[in-house]
Amino acid sequence: MEQKHLARLNELAKLAKERPLTAEEAAERAELRREYLATFRAAFQQQLDNTVIQYDDGTRVPMSAFKKLHQAEEAEKNAKKP
Repeated sequence: MEQKHLARLNELAKLAKERPLTAEEAAERAELRREYLATFRAAFQQQLDNTVIQYDDGTRVPMSAFKKLHQAEEAEKNAKKP
């Protein structure tokens, strides 16, 4: 997200505290929020993709593989329950 878009989003948030936003301002704020959240989620996902779990024995497992392993263990554990 560009800095000018973030500044405009902050400006609209400040305006919303002072007075009701017009329909155009509210629509612009909603679009800027969607853009901001999409950018945030993409950056967070990138960070998770680059995260690894290191075990005591020194083995390193990427977070994506760790998640799949953990889900498989949970499914196995739930299958054993009566």
